[in-house]
Amino acid sequence: MIQLILDDSRTRKSLYPFTLTRASSDIRIGIFTIREKWQFLLGRKVRVNGDDYLDSPAEEALSTPAVFAGNIVPSRFFVQALLKGEYPQDDFVKQNGIRILQHPWHIFEYNDWAIREDFMLLTENRVSSPIPSHVKCTNPAHIFIEEGAKLEHCHLNAEQGPIYIGRNVSILDGAMIRGPFAACEGSVVKMGAKIYGATTIGPNSIVGGEIKNTVIFGNSNKAHDGYLGDSVLGEWCNLGAGTTNSNIKNTAAIVKVWDESTGQFIPAGTKCGLLMGDYSRASINTSFNTGTVVGACCNVFGGELTVKHIPSFTWGVKERYRWDKVIEDIANWKKLKNQEISEKEIQTLQHIFDQQ
Repeated sequence: MIQLILDDSRTRKSLYPFTLTRASSDIRIGIFTIREKWQFLLGRKVRVNGDDYLDSPAEEALSTPAVFAGNIVPSRFFVQALLKGEYPQDDFVKQNGIRILQHPWHIFEYNDWAIREDFMLLTENRVSSPIPSHVKCTNPAHIFIEEGAKLEHCHLNAEQGPIYIGRNVSILDGAMIRGPFAACEGSVVKMGAKIYGATTIGPNSIVGGEIKNTVIFGNSNKAHDGYLGDSVLGEWCNLGAGTTNSNIKNTAAIVKVWDESTGQFIPAGTKCGLLMGDYSRASINTSFNTGTVVGACCNVFGGELTVKHIPSFTWGVKERYRWDKVIEDIANWKKLKNQEISEKEIQTLQHIFDQQ
């Protein structure tokens, strides 16, 4: 029996800002997080090694475990080889399509592949809940609806990729969705939303307006009009009404994005929108520059096109967020979703705050 450890020690800074508050294996891409996908494919829990301030309580030591970097997104074929006792080499990896998240923009770049992979895993040999007759759909064979989901008069187009609707998801009137698309458990797509693939809406998130090729980890809101494209939002984020990001330069030149591991801006391709860390928020009508990186626990406002890197615990654009106010505001936002901030969260954020 294979015993697996996902090692986070070498990938932390390269996936900033999302690994400030989580192990890289807890990044959501497709429908699962990386850790969830490993566990689904292996049929058992995996252990994660990372920074002390993020570690879970110690688990029983494993004898001769296999160790993989936490930023490896596995495929079924990759795990099947492991279960046979084979250690996949580079050629196998290339042929069977795992993905390695080396930069944060890889999350949305690889999301098309990940949604298709996860859709097959989750729906194989299962029957979808029926598509309501009032829903207009294209290619219904590639649409899967979990129990408890509620679909009003919406349009689902799975011609270009599958559409997965999780448990207790609500798709409201007039929403138009093109696959590949995944709405995870408890999420809401508001009236008139326009969503293009490849987009993932994480658990308990609320979305509206126009969204394209974006991953939202969970418990976050982009609930109003405005554009969000080629972007990643962490957990407990909120974008005010009218907030919009640029995802391509007017010159169509290469976008450069802040890289925490090198302390400089590096090329990220021709398209990159907003990369926002956990617990960060933006006021109404915020305009995010192309390839903007926002750290954790920021309250962004100011009325002008944002700077390209907004460090953690920023108030407005340049001021420092007071520690007591950080915790008070997070607690207020969590109450809106009937949750409370935990001592573990406070300890994690205190560590990050003290390092700034």
